[in-house]
Amino acid sequence: MESSQEDLKAIRQLLSDLTSRVYRIERAMGLPSTAVSESPIQPASAPPLASPAAPPPPPSRPRSSGSVLGINPDSLRIHRSAGDSAQENLESRIGSHWLNRIGISAVLIGVSYFLKYAFDNNWIGPTGRVTIGLFAGTAIVVWSERFRSRGYQVFSYSLKAVGVGILYLSLWAAFQVYHLVPGGVAFVAMLIVTAATATLALRQDAEILAAFALGGGFVTPVLLSTGQNRELALFSYVALLDLAVLAMVAFKPWRRMLILSFIGTLLLYVGWDGEFYNRGELNLTLGFATLFFAIFAVAPLVARPPEREGVVFTAVPFVLVFVNAVVYFLQIYAIFQDVRKAETAWFALALAGVYIYLSWRSEVRFGGSSIGQKLKLLHLALAIGFITVAIPIRLDAHWITIGWIVESAVLLWVADRIHSELLNAFAVGALVLGVTRLLWIDDFHSTQLIFNARMGTHALAVAVLGIVAWHASKRDDETGRSAVAFAVVALNALALIALTREVADYYAQQIAALRPQAGAFNLANWGQSRSVAIARDFTYSALWMGYGAMLMIVGFWRKSAFVRWQALLLIAATTVKVFVYDTSQLDHIYRILSFIVLGVLLLTVSFAYQRDWLKLSGRKQSELDPKGAA
Repeated sequence: MESSQEDLKAIRQLLSDLTSRVYRIERAMGLPSTAVSESPIQPASAPPLASPAAPPPPPSRPRSSGSVLGINPDSLRIHRSAGDSAQENLESRIGSHWLNRIGISAVLIGVSYFLKYAFDNNWIGPTGRVTIGLFAGTAIVVWSERFRSRGYQVFSYSLKAVGVGILYLSLWAAFQVYHLVPGGVAFVAMLIVTAATATLALRQDAEILAAFALGGGFVTPVLLSTGQNRELALFSYVALLDLAVLAMVAFKPWRRMLILSFIGTLLLYVGWDGEFYNRGELNLTLGFATLFFAIFAVAPLVARPPEREGVVFTAVPFVLVFVNAVVYFLQIYAIFQDVRKAETAWFALALAGVYIYLSWRSEVRFGGSSIGQKLKLLHLALAIGFITVAIPIRLDAHWITIGWIVESAVLLWVADRIHSELLNAFAVGALVLGVTRLLWIDDFHSTQLIFNARMGTHALAVAVLGIVAWHASKRDDETGRSAVAFAVVALNALALIALTREVADYYAQQIAALRPQAGAFNLANWGQSRSVAIARDFTYSALWMGYGAMLMIVGFWRKSAFVRWQALLLIAATTVKVFVYDTSQLDHIYRILSFIVLGVLLLTVSFAYQRDWLKLSGRKQSELDPKGAA
């Protein structure tokens, strides 16, 4: 009895260990527990559940190895059937789809080889060849409908592309190769093919078929070309095709058709222009170019919004608007560059007016939507761009600079009235263009000092920079403070450069008057030129010190630390020049004057700071705000 009880405890301990191990394995594998019984087996240390005389529980039915590991054989059968199903689906797809397509391709290739062999051996004449092509193309298009009705749309569209291509090529061969029909008949037949394909696209709501029809429509003039100049017929047909596309996208969200239509129109136009254009056709060519421009300019406003937004769909109207504007202007420029180039500026201004109107229409058409706002800003940017381009086309020399500076002032005024950050940005851009040209491109020749074109242009730029600082000072954000600082520094730098250039011109005229004639050398003239150069260098120092003193006075008057810092920097640069350059280059009298003037200036500024006239010791840091300069 004692031995039997010990054996029973040992068996229970063994089963408990096995159960725990199986349970851990199942948890690790993420499988449902099948090895753990509803009533867990008590460990060996637990008291017996029955009296010592009770017989041991009957052994349970042995499980398979899969059950011991916690794996249900039924689940294996389920996985096995799923794998078999996937294999059967792959097998079915290969057998029903790929073998079908390969078989069709093989048949088409075989028929093509047969027809070629028949043609080479003259079994079939030209009329029979064209007839076979027409019937074959039509049959393939009709046959493709059977696949579409069964759900194989991609394969059906592929067959339609083959069939439509065969029809175009057969009609081309009938006209160009075998001369069986006149050009007008071939054109009407191709037009019917294009219209039928477009009708299928609309009925089946298939954008890909619309692309086939559009491609066939644009390739028709190329296939039927006779090498003769028929501008009126060609561009009238292209305009009708573009208008048909415009009507199509008004009802269908197929914006990409506009890009295809624009590319087709541009390619035909460029091809014709390179082959046939001459000045005698200027008015007709200009009229068609303007018509094409108008169609694609209004297209983004007419096109139906896409049902699904994406990068391609969203970018289409913006790309079309920009490219259409640039291409049209380049066409106008190319047409008029050898005739009346200055009139291109009026075209640019007219385009600016058109895009201002389109900017307003964009807001009306799309309201406050994201696309509407972006189109509005793009149209407005193009308008300003054309105004900027018109200035250098119509004006010359420094008048271009003046035009850009005036444009920036007008844009600043308009931006302030309508509170437009975009116009502010364009105003700054136009001002940068003007100042850049003023400093590095414009070449002024004037014998009169101060009151000349260069000084007037500098004064205009300084005035506009002052307007920029004044407008920016009314803002209470970081952008406004940065704009004030930039404008004030640029204003002072430009004014100092203008005055320095006047000094340089004054002494350059004196030196030029002292130069000897070619081939002669006069020591007295050389000495006088040297004296003039020394006086010029001293004048530079005096000018910079005087401008620095003026800035310091303005800084104290306006209580602007920003202006005073500019004055200190300019005075420091002048101090370096006096101690480094003037000491070694200037004559004694100029050297003495430079140091005395500089010393008096420095002592005066130092005395002003020591007296603490502005109470700088207790003043807040906010005085560093550059707006105090405005």
